[in-house]
Amino acid sequence: MNAINFISQLMIPIFILFVVIYGLIKKVSLYDSFVSGAKGGLEIIIRIFPYILAIFIAIKSFQSSGAYEFLKHSFSSIAPIIHVPVEVFSIAIIKPLSNSASIGVFTDIIKTNGPNSLTTLTAAVIIGSAETTFYVLAVYLGSVGIKKTKYLIPVCVIADIVGIIIAITTVRLMFG
Repeated sequence: MNAINFISQLMIPIFILFVVIYGLIKKVSLYDSFVSGAKGGLEIIIRIFPYILAIFIAIKSFQSSGAYEFLKHSFSSIAPIIHVPVEVFSIAIIKPLSNSASIGVFTDIIKTNGPNSLTTLTAAVIIGSAETTFYVLAVYLGSVGIKKTKYLIPVCVIADIVGIIIAITTVRLMFG
């Protein structure tokens, strides 16, 4: 294990050294290339920042307005009927909006239910197989300037719902 740790600590310095040596061999102006890349990165950040800010405000508004709690409560009455833990719906609601928030909810699920519970396994599969749809739509579509998303959002939401249903069903078949 010590050798793996040592090698992993050397990977980034070795990569940087490789890039520098390769650049010198190819006679590339390394400093100018680095500065040009940094400028390009800043331009991208400035271009997508409004979209990231918009999705952040939308997520916080969704949580602060009580809509998240309302949806969670609505699903709590359905959960026993379909034999799905209510905590799973928390992940299903949050994951399309924010990966960080879903990781926070997932951590609470692990603490509450234990790492080997059906609830934790189902939540883990949902996290691993679902996408942060609204974040991706805001950042990627916004950064390239796509404005016509009439059918895209409903299709993505339907895909999320289908993916979540498949995740729940798969875990139930394999572990339930």
